[in-house]
Amino acid sequence: MATRTAAKKATKKPKAEKTYDYAWTGTDRRGKKIKGKARAANDAIVRADLRRQGVTPLKVQKQINITLGKPKITTGDIAVFSRQLATMMKAGVPLVQALDIVGKGHNNPSMQEMILAIKADIEGGTSLTNALRKHPLYFDDLFCNLVEAGEQAGVLETLLDRIATYKEKTESIKKKIKKALIYPAAVLSVGILVTAIILIFVVPVFEELFQSFGAELPAFTQMVVGMSRFIRDNWVFIILALAAVIIIVSNIWKRSPKFREFIDRAMLKSPVFGSIMHKSALARFARTTSTMFAAGVPMVEALESVAGATGSVVYGNAVKEMREDIATGQSLRLAMEQQRLFPHMVKQMVAIGEESGSLDEMLAKVADFYEEEVDNAVDSLSSLMEPLIMVVLGTLVGGLVVAMYLPIFKLGAAV
Repeated sequence: MATRTAAKKATKKPKAEKTYDYAWTGTDRRGKKIKGKARAANDAIVRADLRRQGVTPLKVQKQINITLGKPKITTGDIAVFSRQLATMMKAGVPLVQALDIVGKGHNNPSMQEMILAIKADIEGGTSLTNALRKHPLYFDDLFCNLVEAGEQAGVLETLLDRIATYKEKTESIKKKIKKALIYPAAVLSVGILVTAIILIFVVPVFEELFQSFGAELPAFTQMVVGMSRFIRDNWVFIILALAAVIIIVSNIWKRSPKFREFIDRAMLKSPVFGSIMHKSALARFARTTSTMFAAGVPMVEALESVAGATGSVVYGNAVKEMREDIATGQSLRLAMEQQRLFPHMVKQMVAIGEESGSLDEMLAKVADFYEEEVDNAVDSLSSLMEPLIMVVLGTLVGGLVVAMYLPIFKLGAAV
């Protein structure tokens, strides 16, 4: 028993050393003064590395990075990392060296630290797949499964190129959806803020002026003055109520799958954004399934990752049901027939792909089609929303201005 315990301790992998940034100055073989930066566990390693390169170190100083918190790693960072790693490996650069180059050259310190940690794990004998699985917040099952398929088949650089293309396409769709949603939301938020400022600060000035008239105010003006009084008297309660609603809704969203499905279904049925949400989910479904199938991942296993990549709870649940049907021996096309979410064109393209043995190519064409549809829909929505937003803002602000000046106009007419 003691021998087995000792063997386990002996085979346990050493923990990767923490590394730091160092700035150094030195002289080269010709005596010319040079300087640079390096990352290592301590200054002795930096000095030894410099001597191997023919540099006489004069000063090696540890860099202290003072920040207000590490910047977050975004999906865009992961997409760029995938493309850089794919490009270097296709150029023949070894994996460890490629990770070192990409990591040290990254502008995001958090991303740099993670990439160098992955490199340290691989140097310790871990596969790239297992090294990536240690960071599940940034590398999901889809990413890791594709990398694993590439490592097993000996075509890692090809699979990394597919992953990079997939990440770039999906990131492009996300940006287009955000563009469609953020612009009108931002403008309407500004309109609501301006309306609140008018009600809180401007209307009371007119209210004092109206009291000096001694005449009865128009009904519209009375309503606006009443709103102003209510907001001024209860602003603390209003802010607390809004905060409570946001907290309650966010907690329900996190804990209740049925609530998320209800909201997602409502978004898909909305008249303006519903069409874009449908096309975006179809594009992600087709792109992800095409990438997984082309990598040689079995369809049942592929759909498990596809369900979480559609960006829609409704489509994700549909894909899970399709996976169960395919596991019983059905074709993908028949499984899609039982779901009412997929257009006839998509089902026909899948049927042709299954019959001809080119399912990945057909799904890639479907993805290209719907990605272009999303792009066109967002452009059309942007041009449509601009006049609608101007009408809403004009109604809000213009209505308040009319309400305030209506008694003055009536008084002028009476005089």
